[in-house]
Amino acid sequence: MKPLRSILLVALLQALTTSPAWAVDELAQIKSSGVLRIGTEGSYAPFTYHDESGQLTGFDVELATAIAQRLGVKPQFIESKWEGLIAGLDVNRYDAVINEVAVTDARKAKYDYSDPYITSHAVLIVASDNTSVKSFSDLKGRKSANSLSSNLGRIASRYGAELIPARGFDESIELLEAGRVDATVNDSLSFLDLKKREPDAKLKVVAVDSEPDGSDQSAMLIRKGSPKLRAALNKALADIREDGTYAKISQKYFGKDVFH
Repeated sequence: MKPLRSILLVALLQALTTSPAWAVDELAQIKSSGVLRIGTEGSYAPFTYHDESGQLTGFDVELATAIAQRLGVKPQFIESKWEGLIAGLDVNRYDAVINEVAVTDARKAKYDYSDPYITSHAVLIVASDNTSVKSFSDLKGRKSANSLSSNLGRIASRYGAELIPARGFDESIELLEAGRVDATVNDSLSFLDLKKREPDAKLKVVAVDSEPDGSDQSAMLIRKGSPKLRAALNKALADIREDGTYAKISQKYFGKDVFH
């Protein structure tokens, strides 16, 4: 038999490592420091980027600033390339990543999310004078500009489109405007941003994909084991939705409410 002291020690160690009561109160630490450290790219317009004066701005930047204000602290933005952005949480470089991080099961296994704060949809984009492509079913046998390995490309292929390789949204639009393709299946938020910047662009959305893989939600990402911080972020998000702050920011960058 193990000595009583050893048994008690093992029990104490198990409690320390498994009981939520012993978890670090990250919300208390944030409020004590007076700063919410936020991981962001700073190179992903219109969500997080530098304007002509070099100032960090964007939809996510303004949203994060409003969230920090509701927590009663100041936002501190820490920029990092996307490849290492999420990993920064693991080394306590920041308290949350607010950078259009899509909600996925793989990430849920390692991190916690706030409630989703924005939703993007796969949409079918064509030239304004196109009258032959009115739905996704009309893509069969037609050319669609898409990244070959992207989910959007897979959606276009599912409807029978011939994929014409494009590196991202901008190149897809260039091919469409040049008449080299009939359409592009792309992100609704990117299209709204384009129309906000270029209202005279001769393009239109003719259909929204209703399949489960046709939409993505993004949320604030935090370390696991921080229930108080998660609850506070959700409360702050609900508050800025209720008082109109979210709608104001959304209108500024997209010309409409993009919550759903």
